[in-house]
Amino acid sequence: MTVNVGLIGAGGIANAHMNGYLAIPEAARVTAVADVVAENAQKRAEQAGGAKVFSDYREMLASADIDAVDICLPHHLHADAIVAAAAAGKHILCEKPLCLTIEEADRVQTAIKDSGVTLMCSHNQLFMPPVARARALLDEGVIGDTYELRTTDSFFSHLDPENMGWRAHRETSGGGELIDTGYHPTYLLLHLAGSTPVEVFSMLSTHRLTHSEGEDSAQVLVRFADGKVGTIITSWAYEPAACTERFSIVGEQGSLWSDGSALHVKKRGEDDTATELPQVQTIPAAVAAFVDCVREGTRPINTEAEGIDVLKVILAAYKSAEERRVVALSEL
Repeated sequence: MTVNVGLIGAGGIANAHMNGYLAIPEAARVTAVADVVAENAQKRAEQAGGAKVFSDYREMLASADIDAVDICLPHHLHADAIVAAAAAGKHILCEKPLCLTIEEADRVQTAIKDSGVTLMCSHNQLFMPPVARARALLDEGVIGDTYELRTTDSFFSHLDPENMGWRAHRETSGGGELIDTGYHPTYLLLHLAGSTPVEVFSMLSTHRLTHSEGEDSAQVLVRFADGKVGTIITSWAYEPAACTERFSIVGEQGSLWSDGSALHVKKRGEDDTATELPQVQTIPAAVAAFVDCVREGTRPINTEAEGIDVLKVILAAYKSAEERRVVALSEL
């Protein structure tokens, strides 16, 4: 079975998604592209090898020969596109964030349940080899009970008033850096914790990108149902210190950490061991995993269920920063 895919949104991130489909031509192909910017749609259609072009994704859903869609739209347009695609019976890969509000999350959840289609959140950093290896070692109990975790994603952003576009406005982005780049360390933290988040406390900052309506940096504490505590550190404002890890985990018998390439394991009383793992282009890897799920009828690593948990942590973080208190996710 070759999965025919309709690309919804043909901007910059769609290029990485297209590369994913082009790498697996026997399994999937992009046969339709929809974007309100005709030039972008035509460019992606040519990249796909001659896909049909639409200016309205609803028209594409109604008439194109597709089995699935890949949503690469600005944040505020995700929920409507998911609901429309589900109603049309199309499987869905959606760029982060899943959506922006609890009301939208409820609509998405209902649409997926009613339609029976598969939705996968494109949480691409889960496809970094150290992440999969770390999760397996945690499941094996290599460091015993996990106590605390930290995930990070910070860089010096060159976004400015000339190129920031919809990301500069809360109405279209959903906030600032935390719901954009910060979404990555949030889903990574929840995946590695393997428990339900229950409480959040946060501090948000704008150090440098003062032209944005939202924050450019965030630090978030998350307490999980089983007692674990996680920390998220994320920013567009600065280049992180060279010693900054992508993720680290401490437990009763030792620790795990990674810079995104090697995975280090340090058991108490023993030397640190480092395993070098292959570099992977994570967005194409996520695309390939989605196609496998559609072809084989299997559950994606992160569905709308995990996507909603991630959203709730971020919304609780915004509420916490605004009200300067710990926020229970049950309040949302």
